[in-house]
Amino acid sequence: MNELELALVGDSYAAAPAHIIEGLGSDLVHRVVAGIPHTIYQELWHIAFWQQLSLDWIAGVKTPFPAQPAFGFPTELQIEEESWDQLCLRFVQGSQTAAAITRDGTQLEAIIRCPSRPGLAVRTMSVREQLESLAAHNAYHLGRIVMLRQLGQAWPPQSGGYSW
Repeated sequence: MNELELALVGDSYAAAPAHIIEGLGSDLVHRVVAGIPHTIYQELWHIAFWQQLSLDWIAGVKTPFPAQPAFGFPTELQIEEESWDQLCLRFVQGSQTAAAITRDGTQLEAIIRCPSRPGLAVRTMSVREQLESLAAHNAYHLGRIVMLRQLGQAWPPQSGGYSW
């Protein structure tokens, strides 16, 4: 596995993403913590949302950048429509798709268009750069999920995780 692939699905920098989200019940994933803006569910939904945008851009699908930051988090209706297990599966499958792209050196150097915030010019970057950005974004939000798990006394997961 190459390092970018590890950053997307492995334990390059922390516990593997699939391990970070495993073994959680509905009570904990929807628990609101005072002073914390999002639940575990909302954090993972946000990761899956941006992951899909990245995959769309890599595939050449003209998917717009969200007009407002709130559009990158689920509405109450979206939360009701997708169970935690379904969300986890969507995230893991998207991560595996992104990881598979890292194994194609030719595709990694292709230049793609990535929409920017409203009012800013469309950016261009290589597929590799987009996947590096995705890995960094995922790491940030997965770290928030780890913190919420720690606050809920649900860390480390059964398959293991770093405890520092």
